[in-house]
Amino acid sequence: MTARTLAPWLLGFLTAQRVLELRVARANERWARAHGAVESGREHYPLFFVLHPAWMLSTYIEGRRSRGSVNVPALLLFVLAQPLRYWVIRTLGRYWNTRILIVPGGTRVTGGPFRYLKHPNYAVVALELATAPLAVGAWRSALAFTLLNAALLLLIRIPAEERALAAYGGDPPAQG
Repeated sequence: MTARTLAPWLLGFLTAQRVLELRVARANERWARAHGAVESGREHYPLFFVLHPAWMLSTYIEGRRSRGSVNVPALLLFVLAQPLRYWVIRTLGRYWNTRILIVPGGTRVTGGPFRYLKHPNYAVVALELATAPLAVGAWRSALAFTLLNAALLLLIRIPAEERALAAYGGDPPAQG
């Protein structure tokens, strides 16, 4: 299979995955708010709704223009990231969300992948943002969106989560 052929399949997979995850996030958000959740980081939240679709579209467009074959190691890393993504979601359960929602009375999640990393979901997303484009020869997309994501996470999102956790006594983030 060529990178050009894989690009639409990859876009379809990512679109379906993200839409289904947004449905889970919305259900978890309703639950969290019903349990008194406090939201933090609302001002930067729309940036992720620009970043992710732009990354998907850029990967598709650049991948469709590719004349090369599929980068198998990058594709395998992308595929291996998927169980890690769902390990995070399963570990957080109802607390998993795309927003920073702190539910009063909770404790910080330290099991599952959180035993190894403080923010494992962001590590998985960073891996996806690099490997999906590289799998279809979209190295410009991989570079640009990896840098944009790193700036958003390191400078804005992770500090916002840490501040929210500190302000509300270490309650678990409903993070996505």
